[in-house]
Amino acid sequence: MKIAIVGCGAVGSYYGAKLWKAGQQVHFLLRSDYEVVKREGVRILSVEGDFVAHPVPHREPEEIGPCDWVVVALKTTANKEFGRLIPPLVGDQTRVITLQNGLGNEEALAEVVGAERVYGGLCFVCLNRIAPGVIRHMAHGRIVMGEFRRRPGPAIHELAELFREAGVPCEVSEDLERAHWEKLVWNIPFNGLGVAGVVGYENYLAGEVPPPEKWGPCLTTEDILGDSRWLDQVKELMGEVLAAAKGLGFSIPWAFARENIERTRCMGPYKASTLLDFERGLPLEMESLFLEPRRRAHRVGVSTPGMDRLCRVLEQLDKLRAEWKGGGGWV
Repeated sequence: MKIAIVGCGAVGSYYGAKLWKAGQQVHFLLRSDYEVVKREGVRILSVEGDFVAHPVPHREPEEIGPCDWVVVALKTTANKEFGRLIPPLVGDQTRVITLQNGLGNEEALAEVVGAERVYGGLCFVCLNRIAPGVIRHMAHGRIVMGEFRRRPGPAIHELAELFREAGVPCEVSEDLERAHWEKLVWNIPFNGLGVAGVVGYENYLAGEVPPPEKWGPCLTTEDILGDSRWLDQVKELMGEVLAAAKGLGFSIPWAFARENIERTRCMGPYKASTLLDFERGLPLEMESLFLEPRRRAHRVGVSTPGMDRLCRVLEQLDKLRAEWKGGGGWV
């Protein structure tokens, strides 16, 4: 298979490297890491064993040309680039799968390539990009994938098998939209509170953001689970996600949320992707991860005081992020 990876941060680089190792023809569309990957490849430091992959690096999508599969792992803040990045990779038989966070990504891709080409996947993995071309994989790695607004057919099962052959646990969901809400059970509380925690617990409860010089450290998953007050906030947010999902016709039991909490304990002091973006002064994935899920909850009449508070704090922090670096430094 000829496979293009669009968005070669932690997620794209890790899964792309695994596919390359399994013998697929993998092309990376790169920006800042191009020279490093061209010279040294992609280094994966994994609990399952370290290795170096040598996908074909490119700066522009036209250099790659039409592919069998296009795997989109961009930050959702870059979705406005779909119209420029994706069409040169698409031929008559091309299929496009997004491994991005949150809601609305398949819809955005469908506007560019047509809904019939679009698939979605959700990554349950603990990893970070720690240097150009270097990815540290700490735990997990499963992908749940499905088809956009239709039941799964042969193509998505074939892709799932490619990932399994690459050593990646992979499941095909009968209902991709339900799978999205299952992923949000973890993503909204742990990605959101990891950043919002900089304001301190009392300020967070009040929905207030003090000046940056009064901020504390961001919260790792270990910090959140180790403080009963923040753990209560996790449970409140998870409960709202489950209620929204139920309102949309997806009944997810509370036991699923409890299992997510227990699986998170094995991650140690993990920094979720939104926290890393904030520390680096990058835009937060507000729309896909927080605002659109809250919007859909309100459409079905679900009250979301926890999400409302979280979004209020995160939106204020996002406006101030460029002035702040983790530890209290100013840009």
